Amino acid sequence: MESVYWVLSWACHRKCVHCYDDRFRPYVRDELEGVVREGELAFERIVRNLPDDFTYSHPFPDGRTERRSGRIILAGGEVLVDPVRTRVFYPTLDAIRTKFGDRVRVSVQTTGDLVTPEILADMKARGVWMVAISGMDDFHVGLEGEKRLPLQRELDAMFAGQGFTQVSLSTRRRDYTTEPGPFYLYFGADRNSWIGELWPRGRAWTNGLSDATLATNFCARQSGAKNFMNMGQLGSEVSIEPNGDVYPCCLKTREPLGNLTEERLEDILASLRGHPAFEALNRGDPGSMGTSFGWSLERMQAEAQTTTPKGEPYANLCIACDRFHDAVLRPIIRDIRAKRRNAVECSAAN
Repeated sequence: MESVYWVLSWACHRKCVHCYDDRFRPYVRDELEGVVREGELAFERIVRNLPDDFTYSHPFPDGRTERRSGRIILAGGEVLVDPVRTRVFYPTLDAIRTKFGDRVRVSVQTTGDLVTPEILADMKARGVWMVAISGMDDFHVGLEGEKRLPLQRELDAMFAGQGFTQVSLSTRRRDYTTEPGPFYLYFGADRNSWIGELWPRGRAWTNGLSDATLATNFCARQSGAKNFMNMGQLGSEVSIEPNGDVYPCCLKTREPLGNLTEERLEDILASLRGHPAFEALNRGDPGSMGTSFGWSLERMQAEAQTTTPKGEPYANLCIACDRFHDAVLRPIIRDIRAKRRNAVECSAAN
């Protein structure tokens, strides 16, 4: 794989208005123990069922290719909040390092306001290649506009003290993905980012913040479904939830493709190849995912029409994808999962 985006826990110290999932929020007492325990029970089996060969083929304009190390992106919620950091995040880093050594790049996403020199040292010692500070936008309370500058200055000093080098998502001349790191960068949900319009999900949807249109194809963008089945190729990425459920995109389809505590990622993806709906998602073409089932592009565009919780008209193919899953694809996915399980059971019996 080029990358997996793995949410380790729903726990977060913030409840941002633009968040793509309502489950990302502060938890206390028994609820906190529950979400921590969920990730704690799952991470070892998830690591075990990730591909042993975590490399991908990087193409060059002249036709050459080279094998590169893929990335495991660990995120939340907030991975640095206690006790997620000690009971889930650090043990997951250790499990990844035990399985892959230095054959995989580990990237960590964090809001930034919980980072300390000690935590940076802990991450560096556990092989973290990149720390991405994701809270640099006006949706994060206290980090709006120039309010974030003092935190950035503090972070710059902490990263420099631990030997991290700053890079940027807009870097073009330097291909830092080939370098050992460690690196850090800043990003956030602003109009110039790939999620600038905000996904029609979670609190962003509830608060009427997504201004995507029918022409906005999140599926073909970074963290969308495009190339999710192309293991070993550029662009191959899936999203994993704390319990091991796996999805073709970070937005998450209505039904998980499978669960990595139960089966290998290779087996899940292999079982979907050739299916017209998943091949359409793999092309980054959600409008054609229902063609073989009588859902024409015109119908998908009609199903994409809805009204926001604030009463405003809205249209995006993510809405149509949800409705197609509800009406057609959910039982198909469950049937494919059942067939995989039956095949494993039959193999074990023989």
